[in-house]
Amino acid sequence: MEIFYLFVLLLSCRIQVRGQMKLSPETLTVLRGEEARFTCSTCSTSNTRWTVMLWLLNGTAVLTISKEFGVLFINPNVTVETSPVSHGDSRVFILKSSERHNQGPVTCELQGIDRKTARLFVQEKGSVKVVGDDRLAFQGQSVLFECQAAGWYPPPTLQWQVNGKKVNQGEYNISSEGSEKSLFTVTSNLSVTAAKSSHVACLASVSALATPLKSSVRMTVVAEVVQEGDDCTVPLAVTASLSALLLLLLLCVFTVLWLRQRRQAKPSPREAIRFDQSVSGRSSVAEATAGKVNLGYSGEGPTDAVYNELIMETRRQEDFVGFYKVPDVVCSTSSSPHSEGQPQVCLSEENDKNVRRITTV
Repeated sequence: MEIFYLFVLLLSCRIQVRGQMKLSPETLTVLRGEEARFTCSTCSTSNTRWTVMLWLLNGTAVLTISKEFGVLFINPNVTVETSPVSHGDSRVFILKSSERHNQGPVTCELQGIDRKTARLFVQEKGSVKVVGDDRLAFQGQSVLFECQAAGWYPPPTLQWQVNGKKVNQGEYNISSEGSEKSLFTVTSNLSVTAAKSSHVACLASVSALATPLKSSVRMTVVAEVVQEGDDCTVPLAVTASLSALLLLLLLCVFTVLWLRQRRQAKPSPREAIRFDQSVSGRSSVAEATAGKVNLGYSGEGPTDAVYNELIMETRRQEDFVGFYKVPDVVCSTSSSPHSEGQPQVCLSEENDKNVRRITTV
């Protein structure tokens, strides 16, 4: 009978200890690289007399604590603290940098007494970006935006906003694909009708992320000027540009033709000098002869070849000496009954003065 009472006492003590052991939190989700903290505690009663506390991560022992001697074994990525807020006997298990392979069950075991298990989830934060730069659109135009969230685990939740207001999920589509490292890329497309200038933003998040990642662009809306009854804005602009170009081209052509005609009509300085001297000489001779026939003129002149050579020679000499006028000589003969021969009268012009020479032969 005494043995039976002793067995019942031990069983009740064991049940009481189990009711007093606690592991919190039961579920924890963190981002990769962050700390993960679990607290294992028992009430400080005379019946709770544990000797060894063992922590297991995914079934592998990473921490062993002796109540009498302290820490016996510890993983380099793990540390332990005594909880200052717990009134009982408690220890805080800290995973310094959580990695994807650490995801799984976390167990606290009081050897020979009880054990509790919690769950650890490790998520990974990627990036989010609205593809393209700021947009310019006409009023009423439909503008397509694309958002890409890459390098996430698990697949992130995407949300669109226009001027800070959430867009109904039925207005955009979402597609997801995985990579070799079990990371996900989520793509979403949104079509916005340009009514006024707005900020269009895409947000991506996972449960462990306190604030969603955000990427935004600006859509500037301009009013399109259209004539009533006929949409001819573009043809008018093209026609105006071509007309201006054609007018400029015609102006250039007329300017070139005018300059060329003026250059051809204007005589060279040497030709002007010869023309002036020729006109001056001829007028002087005409005055001297009073319009009479110059009997000293010979109709036989040099041929064209000789004339050209004379002109070329004259031009060469003009480079070294000045131009000298050759006086015109006019001679005439008249018959007289009292003279043996015919008198000859010669008129010469030299240095703008008329000189008369009368020679009797």
